[in-house]
Amino acid sequence: MPAFQTSPGMRDILPGDSARWRRLNGVFAEVVEAAGYGQIITPLLEDIGVFTRIGDATDVVTKEMYDFVDKGDRHISLRPEMTASVCRSFAQHRPTLPWKVWYSGSNFRYEKPQRGRFRQFDQVGIEVLGVEDANLDVEVIALASEFYRRLGLSRIRLIVNSLGEPEDRARYVEALDAHFAQADLSEQARATLAKNPLRVLDSKRGEDAVAIASAPRIGDFYSEAASEHFATVCSGLTRLGIAFEVEPKLVRGLDYYRRTIFEFQGETLDSAQNALGGGGRYDGLVEALGGPATPGIGFALGVDRTLLACDDEGVFADDTADLDAFVVDVVDGTHALELTAELRAAGLTGDRGYDNRSMKAQMKLANRSGARFALIVGDDEASNGTVVVKPMARDGGDQQNIDRTDLISHLKDKLRNQR
Repeated sequence: MPAFQTSPGMRDILPGDSARWRRLNGVFAEVVEAAGYGQIITPLLEDIGVFTRIGDATDVVTKEMYDFVDKGDRHISLRPEMTASVCRSFAQHRPTLPWKVWYSGSNFRYEKPQRGRFRQFDQVGIEVLGVEDANLDVEVIALASEFYRRLGLSRIRLIVNSLGEPEDRARYVEALDAHFAQADLSEQARATLAKNPLRVLDSKRGEDAVAIASAPRIGDFYSEAASEHFATVCSGLTRLGIAFEVEPKLVRGLDYYRRTIFEFQGETLDSAQNALGGGGRYDGLVEALGGPATPGIGFALGVDRTLLACDDEGVFADDTADLDAFVVDVVDGTHALELTAELRAAGLTGDRGYDNRSMKAQMKLANRSGARFALIVGDDEASNGTVVVKPMARDGGDQQNIDRTDLISHLKDKLRNQR
């Protein structure tokens, strides 16, 4: 057992897996940048006030933040989510509206680790600030849907709801409070009720099911404006052929949401941990962070659970690219040094053996590397200015002795034919 290991809920992402993560980020960037979104990179550390604005009735704020006082006596936190950081950035820099940004990166929450959920977890997401149009809500949801389609996922369930205008929500919360106060709830739900009646609807406990099923529905409290906004969202999704279900019990986990909210669920995952990601409107959050009143909408999608869903469906597999060539130098290592540099300068991929190992040992490394060709330099080749090009696949043909000056063009021709 090594002296040091990762902390609970943390883990290392090793080569192979990390390449898949990077590729996922690339797919996401392609999808959202085609719609005019630019990347934003926010700090991992923020003043704790940035996140307390997201709602002191949420577990994220009350229980899960990694916060501490730094050496400058500032109370700061590792970011538990991205939206508040983006809104803080907007309030600080005041960019031109509409502001469309995307992000990827790690967040930190001190919660019980579970399948597809760690204390350090990565998300990809987008935020748009400065637009109230319900058709933007449709665009945002459609981009997430397109991302999942590009990954090859098909067993995805999209649920949508609206929390109405702030006044609608206030009336609804009052009605929920009165309903649940008379209901037979679990001890945990009672504690949640005291802080935020909406969050009781999130309970998955069996003893709360009857009370939740009979609870008032948010749709009965919509103003005319809220009803029209939500109807436009639903109509737009239908026009784009995006399947969805209206789920009146959907409330999302953070207090800043208003009007449209949505969640993507992986149907292959356990129902208790099937949320792949989601989002909604958060009009009012920028203002709470010291900026002007600015409407906003966005989403965040979990990388871990998305990849679990990909594994379950057998899509977006790890396809770490094989090397083009592995250089075997049994002279003095300097030929391998030069050849690998030439390969990389020509846009090819190459690796080599080290420590003047034997031909047998270096060929084992070449096999293990997955390289398509081994480039072998012995004493004869060094004297003649040639390289032995050996195909590593069984059906790759015979090895050839190629002049060094012709090596790159020869390899490119061979690789082009293989592909």
